[in-house]
Amino acid sequence: MEIWKPHVTVASVLEQDGRFLLVEEEADGRVVYNQPAGHLEEDESPLAGAVRETREETRYDFMPEAVLGVYRWRKPASDITYLRFAFTGRITGHDPARSLDAGILRAVWFTREEVAALGSALRSPLVLRCIDDYIAGKRYPLELLTEMT
Repeated sequence: MEIWKPHVTVASVLEQDGRFLLVEEEADGRVVYNQPAGHLEEDESPLAGAVRETREETRYDFMPEAVLGVYRWRKPASDITYLRFAFTGRITGHDPARSLDAGILRAVWFTREEVAALGSALRSPLVLRCIDDYIAGKRYPLELLTEMT
């Protein structure tokens, strides 16, 4: 009997002056938009994963300050279920000379309305949902997550 396992991912929702940081990337044979996000690596905390993914995909340094939410989403065209840990916080630096991860075309800032207008070009419905939760003021303390070693 095969054991079901979700794909655990981390994401950063970053806002400055009413604009949200997204990445334009190639995925599943098309160009899509997503928050800086990716799979959690073995022996990596969700916080460390969010910091790493943000740096690798946007060249920005990210300091998590709150958990935005934990989201479960099953991709309709597959049997993959994603469990996303989303964080928000502040940008603490930027290195424009740093290379971007493979498949990442660029980092770009959009208003909420511009993100909504992307429609099917969003990598998943999680993108807009996380922005809407951010706008609604959802924040949970980082202490919500416990690391056992």
